[in-house]
Amino acid sequence: MKKLLVWFLRILPLFYMAAIWIMSSNPADALVELPNQGLDRFIKESLHLVEFGILYVLLVVAALTTGRFTPVMSFAFMGVAILYGLLDEVHQSFVPYRSATLIDFIKDVIGVLAASHFIHHAYFSGKFVRLGRVLREIEERVRGF
Repeated sequence: MKKLLVWFLRILPLFYMAAIWIMSSNPADALVELPNQGLDRFIKESLHLVEFGILYVLLVVAALTTGRFTPVMSFAFMGVAILYGLLDEVHQSFVPYRSATLIDFIKDVIGVLAASHFIHHAYFSGKFVRLGRVLREIEERVRGF
Protein backbone atom coordinates (compact mmCIF):
# COMPACT_ATOMS: atom_id res chain seq x y z
CA MET A 1 0.00 0.00 0.00
CA LYS A 2 2.85 2.36 0.85
CA LYS A 3 4.49 1.63 -2.49
CA LEU A 4 1.26 2.55 -4.28
CA LEU A 5 1.10 5.86 -2.39
CA VAL A 6 4.71 6.65 -3.30
CA TRP A 7 4.11 6.05 -6.99
CA PHE A 8 0.86 8.01 -6.86
CA LEU A 9 2.71 11.00 -5.36
CA ARG A 10 5.41 10.68 -8.00
CA ILE A 11 3.05 10.75 -10.96
CA LEU A 12 0.57 13.24 -9.49
CA PRO A 13 2.41 16.27 -10.98
CA LEU A 14 2.00 14.77 -14.46
CA PHE A 15 -1.73 14.29 -13.96
CA TYR A 16 -1.99 17.84 -12.65
CA MET A 17 -0.12 19.18 -15.68
CA ALA A 18 -2.50 17.25 -17.94
CA ALA A 19 -5.47 18.73 -16.07
CA ILE A 20 -4.09 22.25 -16.57
CA TRP A 21 -3.65 21.56 -20.29
CA ILE A 22 -7.19 20.17 -20.64
CA MET A 23 -8.77 23.07 -18.73
CA SER A 24 -6.89 25.67 -20.75
CA SER A 25 -7.98 23.94 -23.96
CA ASN A 26 -11.57 24.99 -23.24
CA PRO A 27 -13.19 28.42 -23.16
CA ALA A 28 -12.87 30.12 -19.77
CA ASP A 29 -16.55 29.57 -18.97
CA ALA A 30 -16.70 25.92 -20.11
CA LEU A 31 -16.35 24.37 -16.66
CA VAL A 32 -17.79 26.96 -14.28
CA GLU A 33 -19.42 30.33 -14.74
CA LEU A 34 -20.61 32.26 -11.73
CA PRO A 35 -23.73 34.43 -12.05
CA ASN A 36 -21.79 37.57 -11.10
CA GLN A 37 -19.38 38.27 -13.99
CA GLY A 38 -17.12 40.48 -11.90
CA LEU A 39 -16.72 37.84 -9.21
CA ASP A 40 -16.28 35.13 -11.85
CA ARG A 41 -13.46 37.07 -13.52
CA PHE A 42 -11.80 37.93 -10.19
CA ILE A 43 -11.74 34.32 -9.04
CA LYS A 44 -10.49 32.96 -12.35
CA GLU A 45 -7.77 35.61 -12.59
CA SER A 46 -6.72 34.88 -9.00
CA LEU A 47 -6.35 31.19 -9.80
CA HIS A 48 -3.23 32.03 -11.84
CA LEU A 49 -1.51 32.81 -8.54
CA VAL A 50 -2.46 29.42 -7.12
CA GLU A 51 -2.40 27.06 -10.09
CA PHE A 52 1.33 26.96 -10.79
CA GLY A 53 2.27 27.26 -7.12
CA ILE A 54 0.40 24.00 -6.64
CA LEU A 55 2.39 22.46 -9.49
CA TYR A 56 5.63 23.44 -7.73
CA VAL A 57 4.38 21.91 -4.46
CA LEU A 58 3.41 18.66 -6.20
CA LEU A 59 6.87 18.45 -7.78
CA VAL A 60 8.46 18.93 -4.35
CA VAL A 61 6.27 16.24 -2.79
CA ALA A 62 7.25 13.88 -5.62
CA ALA A 63 10.91 14.62 -4.87
CA LEU A 64 10.39 14.03 -1.16
CA THR A 65 9.37 10.46 -1.97
CA THR A 66 12.91 9.85 -3.24
CA GLY A 67 14.56 11.21 -0.09
CA ARG A 68 16.87 13.32 -2.24
CA PHE A 69 15.30 16.78 -2.23
CA THR A 70 18.05 19.42 -2.58
CA PRO A 71 18.16 23.20 -3.08
CA VAL A 72 19.18 22.63 -6.70
CA MET A 73 16.10 20.46 -7.21
CA SER A 74 13.95 23.16 -5.60
CA PHE A 75 15.20 25.74 -8.10
CA ALA A 76 14.82 23.26 -10.97
CA PHE A 77 11.20 22.65 -9.97
CA MET A 78 10.64 26.39 -9.88
CA GLY A 79 11.94 26.53 -13.44
CA VAL A 80 9.74 23.64 -14.55
CA ALA A 81 6.61 25.20 -13.04
CA ILE A 82 7.39 28.63 -14.51
CA LEU A 83 8.17 27.22 -17.96
CA TYR A 84 4.96 25.20 -17.86
CA GLY A 85 3.11 28.42 -17.03
CA LEU A 86 4.69 30.02 -20.10
CA LEU A 87 3.79 27.00 -22.22
CA ASP A 88 0.21 27.19 -20.94
CA GLU A 89 -0.05 30.87 -21.94
CA VAL A 90 1.30 30.11 -25.41
CA HIS A 91 -1.12 27.19 -25.68
CA GLN A 92 -4.06 29.43 -24.69
CA SER A 93 -3.16 31.88 -27.44
CA PHE A 94 -4.20 29.22 -29.97
CA VAL A 95 -7.46 28.31 -28.21
CA PRO A 96 -10.60 30.11 -29.41
CA TYR A 97 -12.21 32.30 -26.73
CA ARG A 98 -9.03 32.21 -24.63
CA SER A 99 -6.24 34.73 -24.39
CA ALA A 100 -2.61 34.76 -23.40
CA THR A 101 -1.31 37.82 -21.62
CA LEU A 102 1.96 38.82 -20.03
CA ILE A 103 0.15 39.73 -16.82
CA ASP A 104 -1.26 36.18 -16.59
CA PHE A 105 2.25 34.78 -16.95
CA ILE A 106 3.52 37.18 -14.29
CA LYS A 107 0.76 35.92 -11.96
CA ASP A 108 1.87 32.35 -12.68
CA VAL A 109 5.46 33.25 -11.78
CA ILE A 110 4.41 35.04 -8.59
CA GLY A 111 2.45 31.96 -7.52
CA VAL A 112 5.48 29.72 -8.05
CA LEU A 113 7.80 32.15 -6.27
CA ALA A 114 5.46 32.44 -3.28
CA ALA A 115 5.07 28.67 -2.91
CA SER A 116 8.79 28.10 -3.36
CA HIS A 117 9.66 30.75 -0.80
CA PHE A 118 7.72 28.98 1.92
CA ILE A 119 8.73 25.44 0.94
CA HIS A 120 12.41 26.26 0.37
CA HIS A 121 12.79 28.15 3.66
CA ALA A 122 10.75 25.62 5.62
CA TYR A 123 12.79 22.67 4.41
CA PHE A 124 16.30 24.12 4.14
CA SER A 125 16.44 27.12 6.48
CA GLY A 126 14.33 26.03 9.43
CA LYS A 127 11.89 28.91 9.02
CA PHE A 128 8.18 28.10 8.93
CA VAL A 129 8.71 25.28 11.41
CA ARG A 130 5.28 23.66 11.07
CA LEU A 131 5.53 23.47 7.29
CA GLY A 132 9.05 22.07 7.58
CA ARG A 133 7.77 19.43 9.99
CA VAL A 134 5.03 18.43 7.52
CA LEU A 135 7.52 18.16 4.65
CA ARG A 136 9.94 16.05 6.69
CA GLU A 137 7.09 13.85 7.88
CA ILE A 138 6.07 13.18 4.28
CA GLU A 139 9.67 12.31 3.49
CA GLU A 140 9.98 9.98 6.50
CA ARG A 141 6.73 8.14 5.85
CA VAL A 142 7.64 7.20 2.28
CA ARG A 143 11.37 6.60 2.77
CA GLY A 144 12.69 3.32 1.46
CA PHE A 145 10.71 3.03 -1.75
